[in-house]
Amino acid sequence: MTQKSSAANLLSEVLQTIDTKEIADESMRRTVEILLNLIEQQQVEIKELKEENQKLRDENNRLKGEEGKPDIKANKKKGFKNNHSSEKERKTPARHHKRSKNETLKVDREEIVTYPKEKLPPDAEFKGYEDVIVQDILLKPDNVLFRKQKYYSPHTGKTYLAPLPFGYDGEFGPGIKALVMSLYYGGNMTQGKLLEFLEDIGISMSAGYLSNLLIKNQEVFVAEYQEVYSQGLASSPWQHFDQTGARVGGVNHTTNVICNPLYTIYQTTRNKDRLSVLKVLQNTTELEFILNSFTYKLLETFNIPTKWINQLKLLPQETAFTEIELNGLLDEYLVKLNPQSRTRIQEATAIVFYHQQSTIPVIKTLLCDDAPQFKLLTSDLALCWVHEGRHYKKLSPFIACHQKILDNFLEKFWIYYRKLLAYRDSPNPDKASELRLEFWILFASKTGYEQLDERKRLTAAKAEELLLVLEHPELPLHNNPAELAARTMVQRRKISYATQTELGTKAWDIFMPLVATTRKLGISFFEYMRDRILQLGDIPCLGNIILELSSSNPFGWSWLPE
Repeated sequence: MTQKSSAANLLSEVLQTIDTKEIADESMRRTVEILLNLIEQQQVEIKELKEENQKLRDENNRLKGEEGKPDIKANKKKGFKNNHSSEKERKTPARHHKRSKNETLKVDREEIVTYPKEKLPPDAEFKGYEDVIVQDILLKPDNVLFRKQKYYSPHTGKTYLAPLPFGYDGEFGPGIKALVMSLYYGGNMTQGKLLEFLEDIGISMSAGYLSNLLIKNQEVFVAEYQEVYSQGLASSPWQHFDQTGARVGGVNHTTNVICNPLYTIYQTTRNKDRLSVLKVLQNTTELEFILNSFTYKLLETFNIPTKWINQLKLLPQETAFTEIELNGLLDEYLVKLNPQSRTRIQEATAIVFYHQQSTIPVIKTLLCDDAPQFKLLTSDLALCWVHEGRHYKKLSPFIACHQKILDNFLEKFWIYYRKLLAYRDSPNPDKASELRLEFWILFASKTGYEQLDERKRLTAAKAEELLLVLEHPELPLHNNPAELAARTMVQRRKISYATQTELGTKAWDIFMPLVATTRKLGISFFEYMRDRILQLGDIPCLGNIILELSSSNPFGWSWLPE
């Protein structure tokens, strides 16, 4: 070991033994805190430089025709350093009660199992039966030869042929169609694996027919998708929202997720900006824009120069414009308008139109992360406490006393989170005031660990959004449902990589919401597809189910799966 490395190790050991709380002299303690924070900052910079250096090495190797360093993901199991999950800290352990699975099982047939009489002793007496339910499944073809009656009328010169029953068109019956749709959209199977599976059970289906079945029969489900979206938005004044990356034909897109405990909707957009989010909130591909006094208040918030606002006031007011019409007016009357100001004007006018339109329910509160594209869209914005806690979990202090400070803070953070959960169950004004005061004590106090104090300052700046639950106890404290829904699309992207066409993307956007919504409503997606293909009508319209549930139990969804 070199003298330099020995000295570095000795310094590291000394640093780990320092505790600023034990230093009595205030001036000395402050000096030590500054030095320790300087070391922490240097450690962060060294880590970033190492990562940048490795990237440059990898790029250099690739240019020479070699391979870079393997990208091995960190182990995210509990207890590992790179695990940013907060599930362990925020959840209070509950007693596990195992339910009998037989309560919900349907018995299809009964079979008596006899005991061999030759093995029974002479005095054995029959005492009845002991019931055991065994689950099994039959996978076998059910090929039907339909003999369609055919008539010919000489008078009309026409042939009359009996039609096939509903769902049996295209040489395949409703069972196969429902199974294929369920495995592809609900089970994340690829088309290639589906063809292998069908062949294994004796079904011969071409790749082209399978692709058409999965993608080109979406039109009959569009109306129900629209109804689910409309009733889902109307079912609560708040909605979860999140975004994740997507690929369409090799081009980057964004998958938007909007949901509550009764439904989930996915929509893919080209961008992830504020205008794209507005399109999702209105379930449209074409926005409309309006100029009025509310528009100008938003523009002042966006710091648009007064000269442009005065110019806009000369244009037609309280008139709905299309995007082409608005851009034409801006090109003609605001000639020197820069691109950023143009975008802010488009956003402000689109937001005002969204709040004045009556085609689709307007969301009062959006529950999301603190990305800028979500701000100012709704009357209120509620931020996710779990997402906020993740910022603190990502801190990785080098100094031992800083690690203790962080651990102590995180313990208080999740204790406060659980107090907010308890408040939701029994809200009252006095308790709300007490929790507000506790928030500022927790996030405004200094710890001496600068990276933590800076992170606390950023959290304190979001107090209004994080504490909105004190005014509206019905609001959830986290955005996990939307994040989990987004993760479903991430998993699908890893399996299927990407959609290749706009038609395929639209099919994902229609059927994935139907999968997620049926599961939230406790309906089998397979049975749902079979019901719709056969046109049985046994399963009501999903939108009607959402309407019934939200009407009978408005916003009190603690019993629903989350």
